[in-house]
Amino acid sequence: MATILVVDDELGIRALLSEILSDEGHSIELAENAAQARAARERRRPDLVLLDIWMPDVDGITLLKEWSATAQLNMPVIMMSGHGTIDTAVEAMKFGAMAFLEKPITLQKLLRAVEQALIKPQARAAANSSNARSVETGYAHGDAVPVSSLTPIASQLPAAPVVLGPQAEQSFQLDRPLREARDAFEKSYFEFHLSQENGSMTRVAEKTGLERTHLYRKLKQLGVDLTRNKRGGA
Repeated sequence: MATILVVDDELGIRALLSEILSDEGHSIELAENAAQARAARERRRPDLVLLDIWMPDVDGITLLKEWSATAQLNMPVIMMSGHGTIDTAVEAMKFGAMAFLEKPITLQKLLRAVEQALIKPQARAAANSSNARSVETGYAHGDAVPVSSLTPIASQLPAAPVVLGPQAEQSFQLDRPLREARDAFEKSYFEFHLSQENGSMTRVAEKTGLERTHLYRKLKQLGVDLTRNKRGGA
């Protein structure tokens, strides 16, 4: 699998992305600012960089420009921001970024963007000609990542049972051990809220009162099918 450098000044974002991408089999390097990002890039030569735009010392666009100007942009870069605009995405792609993720980042869009970024350059080249048109219509790289709204691609497809998601009212079999009954309830509870929040771990964490990394571990422990959102967004 790939070596991915995650650059973000928020500890919670770094921890969450690290855990998710590690579970996908990738090797993760973390940096909280531009200085650490430069050092990590020299040390590990990452296959992909996830780069936050708003950082306290040197912002992500400036670091991207620096790598581009010094011929160090030999890996794909996905920009991240909670305050992104079409203009920001256009500027980032002008200096070599291949996609733009708006926070809060949903699981399916993160995994899809990473998957597309890691395909071989020859295969990626076939899609490069559509990048400019994609940005103008609100997408950062083909149909990989919406720039302005990031509404799930699944919402644009014909209705299917899986899109409807878990219902608010469900029945549970109580004639079983307490732990099994509790796990069944918690699994349905989190599946319902993930469906309601379009797979956004950040919004589900806020709604349920759990820290994001703890929430992700809880979902894995309960056996919640996180790949269902990934497939739905493909």
